Amino acid sequence: MATQKIKPMHIDIGISEANRKKIAEGLSNFLADSYTLYMMTHNFHWNVKGPQFNTLHTMFMTQYTEQWAALDVIAERIRALGFPSPGTYSEFVKRASIKEVQGVPKAEDMIRYLVKAQEATAKTARKLFPVVDAADDQPTADVLTQRIDVHEKTAWMLRSLLEE
Repeated sequence: MATQKIKPMHIDIGISEANRKKIAEGLSNFLADSYTLYMMTHNFHWNVKGPQFNTLHTMFMTQYTEQWAALDVIAERIRALGFPSPGTYSEFVKRASIKEVQGVPKAEDMIRYLVKAQEATAKTARKLFPVVDAADDQPTADVLTQRIDVHEKTAWMLRSLLEE
């Protein structure tokens, strides 16, 4: 019995394929930063110790739980634009602007790493706005706006822990 090959349907959402590809590339980089931030936050949740243990352990759990849900939103936006979403460590390492932290830093250093990673993730999202705006891609703009708001607010809250 011969199998019938089904041709994929053409995507016609009002955004050219070239623009969809540029946006998907930017979102893939944003996903890589987001996943790296998620892993860093979860790692620090597991390994934090010291006088601020309970506060940081709980705070990090709240943050990584929120980040986990956001990963799906970003990946599914890439898919809606018609491109495969990256999903391997090697792809994320290649694309991420955030570098992995080696060893187990002290609690205060964990906070500093997370501030930098939150800010880096916000910057990666912000860099994509000119392409998204030019393509008139409101759904992606909405995802980016919401995520930037979360990353900037989280960076502020983490920075506040370092102040006297």
